[in-house]
Amino acid sequence: MTKRSVVHSTFVVERLYPAAPSRVFFALSNPAAKRRWFADPHDPTPSRHEMDFRVGGKEVNAGCPSDGQMHYFNAVYQDIVPDQRIVYSYELLFGETRVSVSLTTIELVAEGKGTRLVMTEQGAFLDGHDISATREHGTGELLDALGAFLSAEA
Repeated sequence: MTKRSVVHSTFVVERLYPAAPSRVFFALSNPAAKRRWFADPHDPTPSRHEMDFRVGGKEVNAGCPSDGQMHYFNAVYQDIVPDQRIVYSYELLFGETRVSVSLTTIELVAEGKGTRLVMTEQGAFLDGHDISATREHGTGELLDALGAFLSAEA
């Protein structure tokens, strides 16, 4: 029998973007825009991306990075306040193995001519398959990709 465990963790990642909150919100909420930056840098073409951006809507992002097994991001949008806040819950699977379940809040705050994005994730990391530090690092990479997308679109 597999030894079961759960580790709870919360982390916060912040970025300051030289774009208005409405532009940042668009990049987070528009399926075509999000498809351009929300990807594993080592596997930039997801094999599946579906996004129904509304409260109760779902997002699926699946790809096969260098480890050779499919990774699935399955999210449900819980709360949306245009240009200000997005709250979603999601599970992350490696193949058929659920590695974590999280609640994520993204806050967008106008700051000067730009936007401060504050992303808080509260996660339950399951059975030692993933850890908070790895997730925080990957989240930082994704938010850096968002910044590059916003800069390219400016």
